Amino acid sequence: MAIIRQYIAPLIAILIFFAALVSVSARIFLPADMAAPAPIEEAIPPRQAAAVNPIFLGLNYSHLAVGIR
Repeated sequence: MAIIRQYIAPLIAILIFFAALVSVSARIFLPADMAAPAPIEEAIPPRQAAAVNPIFLGLNYSHLAVGIR
């Protein structure tokens, strides 16, 4: 048991550290457009938002969930 605690566990911790270091450092070698953060979706344009029928916004769908409780 002492061998595991003194030799194997620290070796596993060091291997995990170096694997994380290599994976994080790999971003240096990516093309410039792939190393950038992911784009954030833009809000719905006003013209498309106006196309939503206001009748559907006021509907109550609770009668569909009657047997789900």
